[in-house]
Amino acid sequence: MREPDWQRTARAFAAAVDSGRLDLPLPGTGATRQRWAAFADLAGEDLSLARLGEGHADAVAILAELGGPRPEPGSRWGVWAANPPGPNVTATRQENTWLLHGAKQYCSGARICTHALVTATADDGARLFAVATERLEPNPASWPATGMAGSDTLDVGFPGIEAVAVGPPSGYTHRPGFSHGGVGVAACWYGGARGVARTLLGAAAKRDIGPHALAHLGAVDLGLRTARAALDQAADEIDADPADRRGDGPLRAMRVRALTEAVAADVLVRTGRALGAGPLGHDEAHSRAVADLTVYLRQHHAERDLERLGELVAEGGDSW
Repeated sequence: MREPDWQRTARAFAAAVDSGRLDLPLPGTGATRQRWAAFADLAGEDLSLARLGEGHADAVAILAELGGPRPEPGSRWGVWAANPPGPNVTATRQENTWLLHGAKQYCSGARICTHALVTATADDGARLFAVATERLEPNPASWPATGMAGSDTLDVGFPGIEAVAVGPPSGYTHRPGFSHGGVGVAACWYGGARGVARTLLGAAAKRDIGPHALAHLGAVDLGLRTARAALDQAADEIDADPADRRGDGPLRAMRVRALTEAVAADVLVRTGRALGAGPLGHDEAHSRAVADLTVYLRQHHAERDLERLGELVAEGGDSW
């Protein structure tokens, strides 16, 4: 019987944590390019692993920024902050602690992470909490999808779990690192797209793929280089203004995420049109990467995010 994808990813994630591969520079400390290059390399290997690795590194950065508990060596962290329609988590005070009740959707690493940062609604507003995961109740049936199957992204129940508040109310979304982390996710999208495109590049190196496929390869090259340049520029800007005193963070993150999502979506289409069904039907790693990237890109909210980008541009009066 074949091993479940999430168990394979769990071993790879644990190895990445234990080996120090995920001990990355914090965003804004002068090496943000290196941080995002590490995310892109993970994504080129396995997008499910990149999802968990980026979440762990983001949690470490959030804890440092908001003064939360220091992660123990070997602990594996996730950030569970999705708030789609439906059930969610509430936080109540009890003497000197907080208790979390309810359910959270889209919890990547639900059976893999040892700890998580979780958003919840409290009596004083939206808050972020640190929890240990051993008493949580993941629902294995809540992610039947093929795409990102290895990420173990499940609905998780919180049956009165003790939690530690991290930062003040609304501190999670109102900190400079929120925007910085959003660009880090785009680095994973870029790495995943680069991984998909390498199948096309490899085919072109081995045989004559014809003029139409070469045209697609040329377009893919332009797109990936444009996304890489945008990520590098954003990294340099963050390192120059880590506290976002200029207030550029939200607009920068929206732009880089929208650009990278568009490039990655184009890579998926062009690679498929150039190579046809062959790699999708006979190359397991490629077909999995395509399925994973298709799902991962939907962390970008399409026209809703573009609308918000347009609002920010209009407010700022950019003339290009």
